[in-house]
Amino acid sequence: MTFHNISELKTQQPVEGVELRIITGAKMSMGFFRLQPGAAIPEHSHPHEQMGTVLQGAIELTIGDETQVVTQGAAYHVLSDQPHSARCLDKSAHILEAFSPRREDLIPK
Repeated sequence: MTFHNISELKTQQPVEGVELRIITGAKMSMGFFRLQPGAAIPEHSHPHEQMGTVLQGAIELTIGDETQVVTQGAAYHVLSDQPHSARCLDKSAHILEAFSPRREDLIPK
């Protein structure tokens, strides 16, 4: 499919307080995340290169051994296999992330 309405995509809940909607193409994926205040994505890594931007709110993001508060309009880059984690601050956050290659593990079943 070429066109998508984000609100009509299947919603996943990878961890408590985190909603994910994803579009997956032949070689990349794009994820729309909504985090509730205080929600945390535990440290993890994956073979996918990842870039993201905060569309609304703010998150505390740790990439490797560096932690920074990422606010609306800021962007970040996570290398393949690099450990990273995130925590939503006091207001909900909306985040857009792109992954390459595509995230087979996140394709809704």
